[in-house]
Amino acid sequence: MDNSHGRVTKDGIRIYEQSDFEGMRASSQVTAQILDEVADLVKPGVSTSELDAFIEKRVNEMGATSATIGYRGYRHASCISINHVVCHGIPGDKRLKDGDIVNIDITVILDGWFGDSSRMYVAGTLSRKAERLIQVTYDALMIGIEQVKPGNTFGDIGHAIQKFVEGHRMSVVRDFCGHGVGEVFHAPPNVLHYGRAGSGPMLEEGMIFTIEPMVNLGRPETKVLADDWTAVTRDKSLSAQFEHSVGVTADGVDIFTTSPAGRFHPTWR
Repeated sequence: MDNSHGRVTKDGIRIYEQSDFEGMRASSQVTAQILDEVADLVKPGVSTSELDAFIEKRVNEMGATSATIGYRGYRHASCISINHVVCHGIPGDKRLKDGDIVNIDITVILDGWFGDSSRMYVAGTLSRKAERLIQVTYDALMIGIEQVKPGNTFGDIGHAIQKFVEGHRMSVVRDFCGHGVGEVFHAPPNVLHYGRAGSGPMLEEGMIFTIEPMVNLGRPETKVLADDWTAVTRDKSLSAQFEHSVGVTADGVDIFTTSPAGRFHPTWR
């Protein structure tokens, strides 16, 4: 592992300097701005490849590089997951229909820092059950982020998310999780969105990672399709996800991927 910044804990988690947070914030804000801009394009009739082409163009125009193009053979600047697709949906010819809910996930590299975020969008009219799912998923992310401060554990984050989601009779996906991020795309720790309070490594100032709960209206089980990327709910129930990249500060948390235009939640319209 590259040790150019900070130290590494016994669990393999990088501890960054607070000065590194500025580089992380800069890359994350490129990601967040592009996610803001693509919102106006999400509507019935548009194809996911058209959305991805816009995203790739904007990544390049903003002086960044896509972290996903070329990653394990992936060829696109975003993952676009519709309805019962949990994550890693591949952009293509599929056109959005009225009422589709869409997660768009982007990671860019700027000056060596990886900014990773995803959020939900709605094409056309939002159904009541989809609205409930999106709201619970958003709230679950923010409740998880509230647990981020030195002295708490990663289990505290997962427990808070799981308790909240299951309290709304929905389920947390267990097959995918958040991850360390910073000068690398994926690094320790695995940030689970379920678990026991007090378990797992302790949070320390300088840790940088994603929290990205995936919540299903039905059961938590997923399966990966033959393309080796697209993950869907086994029971075909709707799924939603929100993701922020965050850093642990001396007394709490720094959310790097906040929306410049206040569009992180789809009801901004």
